[in-house]
Amino acid sequence: MERRVLGRTKLEVSVLAFGGAEIGYENASQETVDRLVAAALDAGVNVIDTAECYARSEEKIGTAVSGRRHEVFLFTKCGHAAGLAGEDWTAPLIGRSVDRSLRNLRTDYVDLLQLHSCSATILNRGEAIRALEDARDAGKTRFIGYSGDSADAMAAIQTGAFDTLQTSINIADQEAITLTVPSAVERSMGVMAKRALANAVWKYEERPPNAYYQDYWDRLQRIGYGFLRNCNLAESLAHALRFALSVPGVTTAITGSKSAERFRQNLTFIPPCTLPDDEFADIRRLWIKHASPTWSGQV
Repeated sequence: MERRVLGRTKLEVSVLAFGGAEIGYENASQETVDRLVAAALDAGVNVIDTAECYARSEEKIGTAVSGRRHEVFLFTKCGHAAGLAGEDWTAPLIGRSVDRSLRNLRTDYVDLLQLHSCSATILNRGEAIRALEDARDAGKTRFIGYSGDSADAMAAIQTGAFDTLQTSINIADQEAITLTVPSAVERSMGVMAKRALANAVWKYEERPPNAYYQDYWDRLQRIGYGFLRNCNLAESLAHALRFALSVPGVTTAITGSKSAERFRQNLTFIPPCTLPDDEFADIRRLWIKHASPTWSGQV
């Protein structure tokens, strides 16, 4: 699998990363997670991204990678109490959260520790950033990053403190392409696209009942991409994933699943990793034509 350098971290990361949200929120079994992680690593994926608040995701991933830690870069996030005593975004809480993450992941360090979508107000206080820097100085993480969107993500970039930006980039969410990604690249930050498949919301013929999917579904109805009408689901998913990986500055696309079969299908979408220039331009043109100013990046 193709690898790219993740900004100033100089980590050579696979263009596809395994995201751990779904296995946590949907309570995938340990057996399922073991199969998923093995399939990912065997295919050349070397990035697993999770978070303190994805239920038991960290714990299950830690078990699954325990014998193959040397093959994978472990990324996690912090900031929310997620069951710990203490106030979100404070240094004592972040310190305890990081220690819990290391226990859950069965490792002495993570490769990337990210603030988990906190506001510009929190960032400007400085305490949360200093807590990540303290974790780095203590050898608990190699690099620090920010995960989030829109004006808050821009505030994170402007601090100059972070090595990476993880932000929403997909066919239904393109604000970051002009708002934040160029500034991140200027500062040599590594950029990761989260929600790279836009939750595959176009597979629903009618507006989905789950509110989490509705905004993207509504946007795609308004834009009307031809490839979503003219391709089967697998082809359209491949097209969407390659779009995210075609955005200048994007290093890796994060996708998750609790189905080993479905994640293996994601792996078949690449290579090629990018769209032809004209197809990428068509998607951008339609977005620019139809997007509302209120269509901000989804946190």
